[in-house]
Amino acid sequence: MPEKEYLIMFDLDVRKRHYHKAEAGKITVFMVQLEIRMNDMWREVIRYDCAHNFTHKDCYNINGKQRKSTLYLDYEEALTMADDDLNENWEYYKKRFLRGDFPC
Repeated sequence: MPEKEYLIMFDLDVRKRHYHKAEAGKITVFMVQLEIRMNDMWREVIRYDCAHNFTHKDCYNINGKQRKSTLYLDYEEALTMADDDLNENWEYYKKRFLRGDFPC
């Protein structure tokens, strides 16, 4: 059961948290999350995961309110999309979050 977990620092106050587990070459669990440090605490901004047995994206605003959207992708596709999206768009998401908007 290969399992991987790591952090990627995009900036001093922005990071990506990545976790996935695979069995027989198939992703069985995953979570990819963009986090921003505010007042010495890491806050979730966007999280992709498969909790509740479906792939989805949770977006949070600075007040902690949440929006959930279903991805309609299999776990492998959603994991790849999550990594690519956060790698490419973290600066945009950071700006929107810090200004009080939902990042997505």
